[in-house]
Amino acid sequence: MWNTYFGKRLKAFKFAAKGAFLLLRYETSVQVQTAIAIIMTVAGFYFSISSTEWLIQTLAIGMVISTEGLNTVAEKIADFIHPDFHKKIGFIKDIAAGAVFFAAVSAVIIGCIIYIPKL
Repeated sequence: MWNTYFGKRLKAFKFAAKGAFLLLRYETSVQVQTAIAIIMTVAGFYFSISSTEWLIQTLAIGMVISTEGLNTVAEKIADFIHPDFHKKIGFIKDIAAGAVFFAAVSAVIIGCIIYIPKL
């Protein structure tokens, strides 16, 4: 079964779900982002945001958590390759963290655009 096209997709889904679980279980930054995502989802129901606002909010949440996951990957790979401090590794980690910063700032702006008028 695992050698069929559908079986391979199921196997890939299983690995992806495991990765998501590991991120949620072990990465504090992803836990914080997930807590914020839950709060924003509750706020969406409370304020009865529109379908378009739901779409944009969901994309923003996905963008932040996905970017945070990729940042974690960059950090783990960098630490594995060069466990001691190295200037170039630090530069790579800073760039990965910068990507999360852009995603988070964009999500905050989106949240302000959606929710400030409702307050």
